[in-house]
Amino acid sequence: MERFDAVLFDCDGVLVDSEPITNGVLRQVLNEAGWALSQAECERIFIGKAVRDERARIEAETGRPLTDEWMRAFYARRDERLRAELQTVQGALDAVIAAHGHTAGRIACASGADRPKVVMQIGMAGMAPYFGERIFSGHDQPRSKPHPDVYLAAAAHLGVDPARCLVIEDTATGAQAGLAAGATVWGYCQHGDGRAFGDLPVARVMHHMGELVHHLSPLR
Repeated sequence: MERFDAVLFDCDGVLVDSEPITNGVLRQVLNEAGWALSQAECERIFIGKAVRDERARIEAETGRPLTDEWMRAFYARRDERLRAELQTVQGALDAVIAAHGHTAGRIACASGADRPKVVMQIGMAGMAPYFGERIFSGHDQPRSKPHPDVYLAAAAHLGVDPARCLVIEDTATGAQAGLAAGATVWGYCQHGDGRAFGDLPVARVMHHMGELVHHLSPLR
């Protein structure tokens, strides 16, 4: 078993199975705006990133500016689907409880998504009592993932050296952010063999979030 001073979780794809829903809605609104891309293409381009980070490509493909009004309409459609269909990743609640006990409460969620979405999803998953206000969004930082800003902000809030933090991520973009922060990164890959992380030096690849319970030693 291993010991860390804090555990920092990504949200989408790690705590909740939101990515198929969010990317499905995103593909619909982009198709309606004139960009005829497939679901697989949408996932390849956008998973692990903020939509705004692809502003130039969206505007080039649709011929329209990416306005705040467009983003608000997308968020509204996305959130309606999430409220109706969101499921918690199997084993994630047990993993959060274990991490909370392992660190005496020093856990945080550090996501590339907008904070209202993350707060909503954590509440729906029954995890709000464990995270409290320790929810951080890349939208509130100077740079989004793959830059380390959101993980550095979470570690600083907890008062923990990033080198003593464990980051749980499901995408290469997120893993790059955790590694750039100086943290230990464990990848979560429900399907496949972890190739999504490529040659990145993730220390472990889990195929079930419940594995985290067994790898973290309880606080003594």
